[in-house]
Amino acid sequence: MLIFYFLALIVLLQSILSLRGGVRYLAYVRRELDAKRNFFMPFASIIVPCRGLDQGLRANLSALFEQHYPTYEIIFVADSPTDPALAIAESVRQSFADVSAARVRTVIAGQSHDSGQKVHNLRVAVREIDPLSEVIVFVDTDARPRADWLRSLVAPLADDGIGATTGYRWFVPVAGGSASHLRSVWNASIASALGQNGARNFCWGGSTAIRRATFERLEMLNEWCGALSDDFALTRTLQQAKLPILFVPNCLTVSHEDCTFRQLFEFTTRQLKITRVYAPHLWKIVLFSNLLFVLVFFGGLALTLVRAALDLPFQLPLAFVTSIYALGMWKAFFRLRAVTLALGDAQAARRENVFAHLFLWPLTAALYLYNALAALFSRRIKWRGITYEMKSPTETVVISDARSGERVLEEGTAKVNGEQASNVV
Repeated sequence: MLIFYFLALIVLLQSILSLRGGVRYLAYVRRELDAKRNFFMPFASIIVPCRGLDQGLRANLSALFEQHYPTYEIIFVADSPTDPALAIAESVRQSFADVSAARVRTVIAGQSHDSGQKVHNLRVAVREIDPLSEVIVFVDTDARPRADWLRSLVAPLADDGIGATTGYRWFVPVAGGSASHLRSVWNASIASALGQNGARNFCWGGSTAIRRATFERLEMLNEWCGALSDDFALTRTLQQAKLPILFVPNCLTVSHEDCTFRQLFEFTTRQLKITRVYAPHLWKIVLFSNLLFVLVFFGGLALTLVRAALDLPFQLPLAFVTSIYALGMWKAFFRLRAVTLALGDAQAARRENVFAHLFLWPLTAALYLYNALAALFSRRIKWRGITYEMKSPTETVVISDARSGERVLEEGTAKVNGEQASNVV
């Protein structure tokens, strides 16, 4: 019992510190939303890597054409001209042909054999941006940005001392379901890790902007060689250059998606496997902190029930569990309040979404623990139909591509040594 109480005190302290972080997160979001925005809107290039049909894809792509920004280009890039996402992109382009300020192009990058397909697509697309472009913006097809997203993301880059600006995703289930809500809550804890400390922030590849001059000075095309994760590689390079990453709450971006439990486990485990390769110190923190929480919280529940059944005193373990749960609920409330303010999206505050964030959060600790343990035993992931083996942050083996039905590579490293030509359509 003494061991349990000692561990419970540690988790209780962690919960108090976490709650304090939630309060600070809400304060930061409020402060940034009220801050005056720089009038900095140079010509920008939005690069959109495409592969397959995301839920709500047409609405997501339409949002890119509705930006309140004077002049910009959108570059859709895919590995194959037959990718179904490109047909949707062309249809959307035609519907906005007379009303949007965006110029639109499509780039076919070809298949990657030595890095993540997304990274390969980005490297090819960056070489095709307009010579007049001053800012490079990256966005994913599962994100649905608001009309002021581009303006908000680019404006802080008026300060050339800022390395990059970023938002983050916020999952909003469409039809609902336990798996979809659990993924939203699981993802939420990562969203609230961003904040005022630019040295500790990270780039999310689904909503990131960087000055073209900074991108070229960092030699990011070379830094991406052999990489699987575009955002982890960019974050690491910016941190090495001691350039801060600014989190812009206005650029929190909704992903309107549902998922099955199989997709939930695949998505969350993939994130932790990538984290283990690119940021092993963070993976260790996730592993040990969630192991401790699961032992104390769920072990405390079991201990309370057993002692109550045996007619033994159970008030103290119950008090620990209840206190930890209450602190976590308050953290979830502050986080949800901050995100609702930033998104201005009523759907994020629907009753079922609020219920999920307030009451399902302990289950995410068990899920995180499973993800971290899975990452301990394997570095192989499947991402948008392609199976990869991550050897290191700069070595990625492409195992197979479900689209072609072929096994691409059995063994060897994937450090990029040459360049692949691109075709502009």
